[in-house]
Amino acid sequence: MKLKATVLSLMAGVGLSISAHGQTDSVMMRKIFDEALVNGQCYENLRYLCKKIGSRLSGSTGAQKSVEWSKKLMDGYGFDRVYLQEVMVPHWERGAKEQGIIISGNTRTPVALAALGMSVATPKAGITAEVIELQSVQELQTLGEAKIKGKIVFFNRPFDERFIEAGSAYGTAGDQRNVGPGMAAKYGAVAVIVRSLTSALDNYPHTGGTNYGTNPKIAAAALSTVTANKLSSLLKQKGSSPVKFFLKTNCQMLPDVLSYNVIGEIKGTENNNKYISVGGHLDSWDLAEGAHDDGTGVMQSVEVLRIFKALGYKPKNNVRAVFFMNEENGHKGGIKYAEQALKDKEEHIAAIETDEGGFTPRGFSFERATPAFLNAVNQQWKKLFEPYEADRMVAGGGGTDIGPLRETHPNIALIGFRPDSQRYFDIHHTPNDVFENVNKRELELGAASIASLIYLIDQHGLNF
Repeated sequence: MKLKATVLSLMAGVGLSISAHGQTDSVMMRKIFDEALVNGQCYENLRYLCKKIGSRLSGSTGAQKSVEWSKKLMDGYGFDRVYLQEVMVPHWERGAKEQGIIISGNTRTPVALAALGMSVATPKAGITAEVIELQSVQELQTLGEAKIKGKIVFFNRPFDERFIEAGSAYGTAGDQRNVGPGMAAKYGAVAVIVRSLTSALDNYPHTGGTNYGTNPKIAAAALSTVTANKLSSLLKQKGSSPVKFFLKTNCQMLPDVLSYNVIGEIKGTENNNKYISVGGHLDSWDLAEGAHDDGTGVMQSVEVLRIFKALGYKPKNNVRAVFFMNEENGHKGGIKYAEQALKDKEEHIAAIETDEGGFTPRGFSFERATPAFLNAVNQQWKKLFEPYEADRMVAGGGGTDIGPLRETHPNIALIGFRPDSQRYFDIHHTPNDVFENVNKRELELGAASIASLIYLIDQHGLNF
C-alpha cells in the first residue's frame, strides 16, 4: 500500500474538496436519505424476492427464477446497462428431511438438525455410532485416530460471548463447521455433528457450507443449540453405556449448472473506464427465504442506483449494482466478476459489499486500511454521517464476493457495509430467515447510507 501518497492525496484532495463543498455534500446526502425513506422501493422488492421466489440455492429453480426477475427489475428502472454474466456454479441438493436421534441407554430422543451444505449423504439406512465431544478442530490431532475412529464427532464450541461484534464470534467458531468434517474424516470419524453457529439458545439448526478439501467425505449436520446442550449434558453424565447418535441425511451433488451474476450500471460522465460497485449475493440457503442473507443486500444495492436516477444524480464514474451468484457454497460469482473485470481492463476504484443483514446501519469497514488512512477518512466524512448514526469508519473486511478483486485490482478499496450485528446470527442460515424479520426503515436507512458513501467516493475519490 502506498501509504504516504494515499493519505496525503486523501487529506489534500478529499480534504480540500470537502472543505469547499461540505455543504453541498450534506445537502445531497439529505436528499438521498429522504428519497430512500419516503419513496424507497427496496422493501417491496425484497417482499417479492422472498414471497414470490423464495429460497435460491445455486443450481436450483429458485436461483434461476431470481436471476430472471432481477434482470427484469433492473431493466424496468432504465439503467444505462443491464446484463447477465455467465458463471458455472455447484448444484447441491439437501434431499429428504434429515433425521437425528440421541440414544442414551434405552431412551431415543429425536432432535432438530440440518445437513451442512455440500455434505455427502449417510448410507441409506443411516449411521449409528458412539459420540465423542470436542471443543476444537485441533483436538482431533491431540486425540488421534485411536480415539476418533468409528465415532461420530460432535464439535460443540459455542460463540465467544466476549466479542461485542457478533461477526467476530462467528469467525472464531466457524472452522468446526467449515473444515471440521473433513478433518474428522481424516482421523476415521464416520460422521460429524456441529453446534449451530449462533449465540441464540433455540431449536433452529443453522446450516452453512462445509469444505472437505482433499480429505475423505463423511456426512455432516448442524444441531440446534438446545440439542447441542442436551447432548453435551448427557455425555458428561458418563452412564454405564456410551451415548450414541443416529444420523440419516439424503444429500447429493449434481453436475455444475450454468447460472449468472446480474449486473446493472449507470454510466459515468467523466471516467468511462472507472467503476464503483456495490453488491450482495442473490443465492441463499434452501431452508428459508434468504431475507437477511442476502436478499436485503441485493435489494439495497439496486436501490442505490434507483436513488441516483430518481434524484437526477449523474456520477463521474460508472456505478454498478452486482447481484453475485453462489456466495453460499462456492463463491464462483465473485471469482468470475473479478476475472472478467481484469480481462476487460476495467479500473475499479472501490467495491462495497452488503452481506451482514438489513439491520440498522452503523458504518463501514475498510480492508487493508492503515490507522493514518482511517484517521483521514474519519476527519473528512464522519461528520457527514453522524446525523444518520452511520458514522463508524473502521478497519475490517470487505466481503466474500468482492474479495477476489484484491488480487486482480490491487489498488481497489474494498469496503464492507456494517449494520448492527447483534441479531443477525439469531436467524442466519435458519428457517427463520424470512421477510417478516426485516424492518422496513432499517433496510432503507442502510440503502441510503451506502448510496451516500458511493456519492462521496464518486465526487472526491478514495484510493488505496
